[in-house]
Amino acid sequence: MSANPEDRLVTLLSHWLARHASNEELMRGLDEAEIEALEPEQATAVKELRIELRSTNGPAELEMVVRETLEALALGG
Repeated sequence: MSANPEDRLVTLLSHWLARHASNEELMRGLDEAEIEALEPEQATAVKELRIELRSTNGPAELEMVVRETLEALALGG
């Protein structure tokens, strides 16, 4: 994987969306992410995704937030 935190997160989120990563793997990757190296909007999106992942909302809501985070990472930086 690339050393770039954005690329790592994009890869992780893409794997999760393709069902190649579990919720636990997603959370671990988010917890290990170097969000201080991200643009403020990107870091906020990652933080919001962490909150959503810990919530009891359904999988459709989580998928929407993952996609929004992916978009923020792709458009930022």
